[in-house]
Amino acid sequence: MKFKLDYKDVDLAFDNAYCIGYSGRNIEKTKEHIAELKELGVSEPTSVPEIYHLDPYLFRQDKSISIIGDKSSGEAEIVLIFDGDQRYVTIGSDHTDRELETVSIHKSKQLCAKPIAEKVWGFEQVENNWDDLELKSYIYANGQWELYQEDTVSNILPYDDLIASLEEFGAQLNNAVVYCGTVPLVDGFKYPNAFKAQLIDPINNNTIDLEYEVNKL
Repeated sequence: MKFKLDYKDVDLAFDNAYCIGYSGRNIEKTKEHIAELKELGVSEPTSVPEIYHLDPYLFRQDKSISIIGDKSSGEAEIVLIFDGDQRYVTIGSDHTDRELETVSIHKSKQLCAKPIAEKVWGFEQVENNWDDLELKSYIYANGQWELYQEDTVSNILPYDDLIASLEEFGAQLNNAVVYCGTVPLVDGFKYPNAFKAQLIDPINNNTIDLEYEVNKL
């Protein structure tokens, strides 16, 4: 898979892929979120955070994805890519089937493609201002883009804690992609036909964009 790094292309291959769920830094808010999901029929996680091992083929740079059903939605996530000793940062969408999520979170994540941006930053470019990075997402509804998520990465577990959780899980990170978690929704789940997201570095005045359409089969 080709990515843009500064002014050059880099080829990155994934042997393993992981999504980290329930990775909020504020444990009490995470517990509240778990309780809210439980009321919707979603089972409690077996651990916090919880790691889902997925097939790398799900992770794509397509401009559209196809889904089954009417209740799926994206989530803006900060993404780590490991390529040997090199680490990269970008943005992706953990697009998930919300109906299947009430049966099995792991299966619901495996069902949908996981869009990923075409641009990356070297990890060292944002290592010192990790918590200042911002995640935003929008849904296309009623003929316009509406804000869906907006918060900083400081509301997600610190980088070292994310890595520790992956290592405890036994994740193979030599050539891997990791979706590290998302930020709260502005106004509950929506099921749009188009989704876009941004990872913003306000310190270095840089942004990575992601946008895709959702086609219902």
